[in-house]
Amino acid sequence: MIPLTLRSSLSSCSLSGSLLLTLVLSGVVTPAVAADDEASSPHYLDEVVVTGTRSARTVSDTPVRTEVVTRRELEKTHARSVADALEDVPGLLLRNIHGKAGQEVWLQGINADRVLVLIDGMPMTATTGSSVDVSQLAILDVERIEVVKGAVSAQYGSAAMGGVINVITRQVEPGLAGELTMDVGSYGDQNPSGDHWDVGRHSLRGGVDLGNDQWRLRVSGSSQESDGIDPEPDTWQRPGDEYERNQFNSRLTWLPQAGQEVFAEVGGFEEQAASRFVQARPGGLTENHIKDESVERVRLGSGGHHQLSERQQLHWNLLHETLTDDTEKSDAASRYDFRSADLTLSQLSAYTELAATGFHTLMVGADYRHESLEQTKDGVSELFGDDRASRSSRELWLQDTWMPSDRWEWVVGLRGQYDSDFGDHFAPKLNLRYDLAPGSDVNHYIRASWGGGYRVPNLKERHYLFDHSQLGYVVVGQPDLRPESSESVQLGWGINVRQQGWLEVNAFLNNIEDLIQTEFDAMATTERGDGVVVYTYRNVAKARTRGIETTAGWQLAPGWELTAGYTYTEAEDRSGGVDLTRRPEHQGRVALDGRTGIPGMSWSTRIRSQSSEVVDASFGRTSPGFTTVDLKLNQRLGDNLKLFAGVDNLTDRQRDFDNQNDFGPVAGRFIYGGLTLKFARR
Repeated sequence: MIPLTLRSSLSSCSLSGSLLLTLVLSGVVTPAVAADDEASSPHYLDEVVVTGTRSARTVSDTPVRTEVVTRRELEKTHARSVADALEDVPGLLLRNIHGKAGQEVWLQGINADRVLVLIDGMPMTATTGSSVDVSQLAILDVERIEVVKGAVSAQYGSAAMGGVINVITRQVEPGLAGELTMDVGSYGDQNPSGDHWDVGRHSLRGGVDLGNDQWRLRVSGSSQESDGIDPEPDTWQRPGDEYERNQFNSRLTWLPQAGQEVFAEVGGFEEQAASRFVQARPGGLTENHIKDESVERVRLGSGGHHQLSERQQLHWNLLHETLTDDTEKSDAASRYDFRSADLTLSQLSAYTELAATGFHTLMVGADYRHESLEQTKDGVSELFGDDRASRSSRELWLQDTWMPSDRWEWVVGLRGQYDSDFGDHFAPKLNLRYDLAPGSDVNHYIRASWGGGYRVPNLKERHYLFDHSQLGYVVVGQPDLRPESSESVQLGWGINVRQQGWLEVNAFLNNIEDLIQTEFDAMATTERGDGVVVYTYRNVAKARTRGIETTAGWQLAPGWELTAGYTYTEAEDRSGGVDLTRRPEHQGRVALDGRTGIPGMSWSTRIRSQSSEVVDASFGRTSPGFTTVDLKLNQRLGDNLKLFAGVDNLTDRQRDFDNQNDFGPVAGRFIYGGLTLKFARR
């Protein structure tokens, strides 16, 4: 549960917003720093990234291919959550989490259970027990989001087979600064009230930074509310869930001297969500049901960065996170299925970086991780054998970066993992980058990466008994599951022109052995004899995903940018020779940013398209392809005030809710407007 003081901070978000608004308005008449001024912001290729190798490199120079969602992009597109921020990354899929109000991330055809989501390099607890709901992460204090695809980095262990999403927060600068953003919007005739002009969704977020040369403090909060989405307000069923999400973050940093930094942080999150559904009963009858869900997360962390000498650095992090997820269903006559899950995650990470020579850097790191799960239904444990399931792992990794010439860079890594339940495993990594034309205005290069991946079955897959017998099915965990292993190959070529335009082409191949999936258990279903279908987890498949990703961009003129991406993906179950489900072959992304003739006004459009995708390979069922268009408008009124508006899903492309095989967008057209107020005294 969230401590009383933290709960108070979360529930008083609106009061904090009022206080912040007063501070901001007092700063409007003072000189301010336009931190996001386009003239001073780096271009995409100049962005510094750290996720692939933990050494600071620009996007085009890093030997581990990294895609980045920049702070400028977050502001231009009015992203409210990490899910909003990621939807324009080429080749990345956002999927609605079954039975939840949120979304998860798939990379290169590999599903979310195998994608690691980090905040400043440290993991998050998965609300579902398997995948992280990125909708629950508000855009608070975020500097950028880095995406590494495939199991090619030695920095990360189990659960990173498909890649890594690293949300990186910004540094607090000396002085006093504040920011407040608020917006409201409507789904039109799909507002649950049925009133076209009702506010269907609104959000508020803000924060204050203050500090001097030795002490820095940041406090921020966010509140997001949605009434849901309902194409037929007169009926009970509502395909878009109602939710309220509140988030609170604070960070205190101490810099006792040059090259030394220690920090501590506290974060909290609350979500209240409600979904409505209709349950069929024998005789053609139906019943109206509702599921209420409450999620509470507390995240405590500390860490430090220490310059030990001119050549050596030490970095360390401590994390403890608790998450409680309670759900309850009800119909007109009763309440049922009260389910409570308690998850904990603790991790200690440390690594040292030694610059042996000007062209040779060695990193050595260690991670210790412990996680546990408790789950009950109506007060009875849903885990096999005990009331609590847990596992721990100890991991060591080594990374050697070598630049034998001005053109070559090699990154060789090895990660060893000892798991409390599965013993030892070693995963080698190799990355290289070669400049074909160094030092010229038109620079082109090649990258190649190869890595082994490894994923132990999570606690849910091994110990869960997910009883939905009232709805006609149960999912049974399997304690004897084997770990998955994978091999990832990435090969790419890129070119950039004076850091203003670029083109990258990347081929990828991911082979997964002992893939864990849910399967129908005919014997267990027969033994029950009550018509309830039993599913269980099994190592049933060998999977392969492969394809081509291309991205391109051009800074046409100051304030004018065009970017585009295309991804072709083949995803196959090699055991049965059939396509893996829910992986579209073709995806496209186009983004265009420009200015108007009005001073301070700019606009952006984002186009996303994907082909049809297999839903059931045995019966040839597919979900149709779709294209969505978003329009954004920003108007700056000085350095302190920005007005903005937008239309998401302009063409109102929405799934057919009568077709159970249609997995297109849930939300139709959404029109909104808002403002951002800032001040800074440096």
